[in-house]
Amino acid sequence: MNDSRGLTAQQVEENRQRYGRNVLTERERQSPWLKLLKKFNDPLIRILLVAAVLSIGISFYEYYYLKEGANVFFEPVGIVVAILLATVLAFWFEYRAEREFVLLTRIDDDVQVKVLREGRAQAIPRRDVVVSDIIVLATGDEIPADGFLLESHNLQVDESSLTGEPMCRKTCDERLFDAAATFPSNRVLRGTNVLEGHAVMQVDAVGDATENGKVFTSVRIDSTVKTPLNEQLDRLSRWISRLSFVLAFLIIAVKIATYEPEADFVMAHFFMYLLKAVMIAVTLIVVAVPEGLPMAVTLSLAYNMRRMLKTHNLVRRLHACETMGAVDVICTDKTGTLTQNRMRVDNVMLCGDNMNPYFLENIVVNSTASLDGDKVVGNPTEGALLLYARGVQSDILQLRKQVTVLDEVPFSTEIKYMASTVESSVDHHVIQYIKGAPEIVLDMCDHIGGNVSREELDAWTAECQRRGMRTIGFAKDKTFIAIVSISDPIRPEVSDAIRKCQEAGIEVRIITGDSPATAQEIGRQLGIDADKIVARARPMDKKSIVEQLRDEQGRVVAVTGDGTNDAPALKAAHVGLSMGDGTAVAKEASDITILDNSFASIVQAVMWGRSLYKNIQRFILFQLTVNVVACVVVFVGAFFGTENPLNVTQMLWVNLIMDTFAAMALASLPPSAEVMKERPRRRHAFIINRRMIANMMATSLIFLMVLGWLLWYFKTHNIDAITDFHHFFQADQYNARLHSYELTFFFTTFVMLQFWNLFNVRLLNTQTSLFHQQWGRGFTSIVLIILFGQVVMVELGGKMLGVVPLDPLSWAIIITATFFINVIIYIINRKLLNQTAI
Repeated sequence: MNDSRGLTAQQVEENRQRYGRNVLTERERQSPWLKLLKKFNDPLIRILLVAAVLSIGISFYEYYYLKEGANVFFEPVGIVVAILLATVLAFWFEYRAEREFVLLTRIDDDVQVKVLREGRAQAIPRRDVVVSDIIVLATGDEIPADGFLLESHNLQVDESSLTGEPMCRKTCDERLFDAAATFPSNRVLRGTNVLEGHAVMQVDAVGDATENGKVFTSVRIDSTVKTPLNEQLDRLSRWISRLSFVLAFLIIAVKIATYEPEADFVMAHFFMYLLKAVMIAVTLIVVAVPEGLPMAVTLSLAYNMRRMLKTHNLVRRLHACETMGAVDVICTDKTGTLTQNRMRVDNVMLCGDNMNPYFLENIVVNSTASLDGDKVVGNPTEGALLLYARGVQSDILQLRKQVTVLDEVPFSTEIKYMASTVESSVDHHVIQYIKGAPEIVLDMCDHIGGNVSREELDAWTAECQRRGMRTIGFAKDKTFIAIVSISDPIRPEVSDAIRKCQEAGIEVRIITGDSPATAQEIGRQLGIDADKIVARARPMDKKSIVEQLRDEQGRVVAVTGDGTNDAPALKAAHVGLSMGDGTAVAKEASDITILDNSFASIVQAVMWGRSLYKNIQRFILFQLTVNVVACVVVFVGAFFGTENPLNVTQMLWVNLIMDTFAAMALASLPPSAEVMKERPRRRHAFIINRRMIANMMATSLIFLMVLGWLLWYFKTHNIDAITDFHHFFQADQYNARLHSYELTFFFTTFVMLQFWNLFNVRLLNTQTSLFHQQWGRGFTSIVLIILFGQVVMVELGGKMLGVVPLDPLSWAIIITATFFINVIIYIINRKLLNQTAI
């Protein structure tokens, strides 16, 4: 093949068949139905499914063989509703977020590319480029595929999206190759941009085979890791399921062992006895399993997902809300994340007081770049100089018009300077302005302006270069007039945000594709130790580091980045955070997008995550206290032959409706800055800590004492109204069954004990007094809804709930008595349980 002529039509087709098309293979997206089905893999959901099947079977038996009413189906219907609400809600929030992100993965492959084929230049869509095509590149072009240079003229390429380097010099001259560069100096890559110059390249990789494509492919691979919350909820579900099934089998075993037939053994009678034992066991399982927990966790995550959006955190995956609270190491990219990815003048050293007008004119006239508002068109270094000049003299366009350019020497890598001979607007004389590498410009000058020595300039230049900055020298005719240092400035909020992360026990590491000198200087300015900085890292290097931290060291890892080169690491992390102005590939790989590109928003996400975890702990404590008390009531009743004063429908009301609102009340609590003073929690620490267990057992014990006394009292007295209460500790008679009023009174007392306990749970892990707590509008509104709902259900629930209306005096006594009981519990927990280590 003759490179000057390009490929023939036959060669194009052969190479397309052999090497494929120049498109990135998009990730195959799962069908919505499959995503919904995956939500049923949650262990708690599986427990509920087992309970639902057993409950349905029992209900059909009661309806068809025992001829009971249709209300026997309330229990299985309630369980099924719990399952559907938990799974459908989680699916819907993630599905909606996924739809919003679909547009981010669409790559425009119809952009026109200039190629040489059949001996002539042609414009073809980027998707039609094939291996061995010859591409003509010009300033502003996005490079369509990977390849090597055949010709290059002053070629500068922005590789920041792939390597982190905003400006790389590319050349065909092996003598000018940069040995420290991430990729060879004669190699150009898909997705990078030509800043200036022009070149001719020959393609050697297209589509998924390009460096960009390899990164994109690694993002498509599902490397989803189990989040800390998932691990803890799985452990909790195993604990609950094992305990509930052990107790259920124990009930059945004891019932069988204690079976005494009335006369001769009759199999039918034994079967009916065994079936009743199974029904009690199923009731215990239903009571033990917190049906509202999966839905409550989903609601808490979704609620916080929406509220985090107000702090510029667009959450794509629900789990990321909470996982940020467990993060103990953040691996961050440099360019565009810690820095602004916009070159700016850092410092200026003028040689002589009268040189400033000539210095500014040199900047404005002796340049190939221009400004479009604040956007730089052309070389970013020259753009930084223009922005500086505009800050000193606002109308640089007018200044450029006042100067007549007579001759130019363009910049090249060979001479390392550029020059313009002009008729100056300062003194109207013909002047030659020179700009370039300081050592080159100094060697071209006869003297230095002012009283500055060469040694001073060399020392100033060396210090700037040690700090990873670019330096540029300026001359007027043969007089050296100024030297400038240019850097990619750190975002203003980053230093304080990193300090807050470190104070919160979170280690911050820099992993960048940029040069070691630049990375070390950024780390120095931000207070990050040199041993926590990795430079010249390629995309898969970043991923390997994250995997080592995650798998070998057991760390909870967050990764921040904005470039395609960050995508594999973003995908491998527990939480990937992309910047709002980052590449589409980076956003596709991430879990959260930081809309304002601010590292401070990441600190906010950590605070939200830690606060959310504490709220989930509070809800688990609240609901398990309900279930422990109910289980003991059922378990004791099973052995002593008493009827269960709490029916399954009532427990479903508590677990599904009341507890769901309780979860919303706790989720509505604002994040607390106090959590940022704590160390990150251990990844494998059980979600139920020792303090929670002590709190739960003490509270449950007092509730059981109150409810036990109430049950004993109803068994030994006939109570049809609140005025019938008398002789509180003396038995009058024994009643085989409780009256409707007594059952309603017992159920309402049970609920109101839990209602007031919500306030105690709210204060878990805080030092705030019950009587000085600011509850917040959201929390107060929701608990009032809970109270109103309980009143409505008792007054109107009837047979469905197994209750009768209560008179106002009964309500007043129950509400007042249960309030003071919880005040006593609050005092006990404050005095005794706060001494318990977490």
